[in-house]
Amino acid sequence: MAVSSAARDGRETWRRRGAILLFAGPFFALFAAVIVAPLAYAVHLSLFSEKSSGLGFGGTEQVFVGLGNYLDTLKDSAFTDGFLVILGYCLLYIPLMIGGALGLALLLDSGLARAGKFFQAALFMPHIVPGVIAGLIWLYLYLPGISPIVELLGEVDFLGGDNVLGAVVNIALWEWIGYNMIIYFAALQAIPAEVVEAARMDGAGAVRIALRVKVPLIRGAVVTTVLFTIIGSLQLFTEPMVLDNSSDGVVSTWTPNMYAYNQAFGNNDIGQAGAASIILALLAAGLSYGVTTWGNRR
Repeated sequence: MAVSSAARDGRETWRRRGAILLFAGPFFALFAAVIVAPLAYAVHLSLFSEKSSGLGFGGTEQVFVGLGNYLDTLKDSAFTDGFLVILGYCLLYIPLMIGGALGLALLLDSGLARAGKFFQAALFMPHIVPGVIAGLIWLYLYLPGISPIVELLGEVDFLGGDNVLGAVVNIALWEWIGYNMIIYFAALQAIPAEVVEAARMDGAGAVRIALRVKVPLIRGAVVTTVLFTIIGSLQLFTEPMVLDNSSDGVVSTWTPNMYAYNQAFGNNDIGQAGAASIILALLAAGLSYGVTTWGNRR
């Protein structure tokens, strides 16, 4: 009797494991195909470099250089200067993004805003537009001579010099603020009504309830969006790439991602492009770990 019971328990355990593998297997297979395999291939490429033999008439060959591409990339000021651009971008973009999305979500959740469903859809709509199309739309609005905004504001040069950073931040805000607002609004809707009612009975006003009750209760959603926003900032590419040919403030190596792209397709240096990509991936992983740890401790 004991043997049959143990055998039955064993079969049940294997059945559960089989169900887990059945449902989780496709995810891990896709993850390995689109994440792990490209990363492994990029690491492989980053360890090699193309060298010409003789005077260049003998063709090229792949030569193992180890960490040479990484050292060359880190010593290249064009690559490191890109992180200064990202730093300035983050200092401007992240507070505006998180603060704006959170403020809009709290306003919609408070019930003060009329036609809430309409404004949710209207604010989320720009996120549906692909990044390249969004960049082209705003490029039209930034170009002097054809933009009604530039003419209205008195020939402001949005694409010149340091102004282009604010122009890129504006495009990113237009694309993503509605997306984060929806995340916050969904989290706010999950707060138990009795918690808010208790605060209201204790004499707390609308602003105090929003800042002292609602925001702390959706801290997990805020930390998650901060994490995604930081990673997205490190990967900044599409918007400045669209503005590149029309702005004297954007160069082909303006961000680390643009540097990697330029090394691969401009200079035909696949090894150094792979090294730049891996460095960027490691930095993103480190920042992700740091932000997640900070959020859990808080």
